[in-house]
Amino acid sequence: MEFKSIAVFCGSKPGNNQLYTQHATTLGHLLAEKNILLIYGGGNMGIMGAVANAVLEKKGQVIGIIPEVILGWEQQHEGISELIVVENMHTRKRMMYEKCDAAIILPGGFGTLDELFEMLTWNQLSIHDKPIFMLNTGGFYDLLFGHMEKMLQENFLYNSLERAFTVVNDPHEIFV
Repeated sequence: MEFKSIAVFCGSKPGNNQLYTQHATTLGHLLAEKNILLIYGGGNMGIMGAVANAVLEKKGQVIGIIPEVILGWEQQHEGISELIVVENMHTRKRMMYEKCDAAIILPGGFGTLDELFEMLTWNQLSIHDKPIFMLNTGGFYDLLFGHMEKMLQENFLYNSLERAFTVVNDPHEIFV
């Protein structure tokens, strides 16, 4: 698949496994090498900062979209190509998804899951129809996939999980 821009949703913390940051860095390098614009949450910390820094390290382009409330915490990335400040989290998610050709979900917390499920819902409702890749670094999302399988078995989902997203275990698999 050819992508011009990809939204990456991930944690503003690094997590406990160094592989999370390693995969974020690898992904950032791949995006820059393939001349794919990174669209992300605009932060400078955790996995979020690692992916942006990796793109910049390889002279790639990065657009950060950050809500006003996070600016108050002074966690915005000052060195990216463009930082767009929006009113709230919902506007951030919508703008990130509208500007991208596809989305990649890396490990993260509640915010990352919120972003994932909103995108899945938008695709299900045909508001958007963009590929979603879940980077299951070190099995991070295994339990979530188990719960999603239960949702499918109990007839709460409209489509198969394979139609909803693609699971990869390494960033390179996204671009095969």
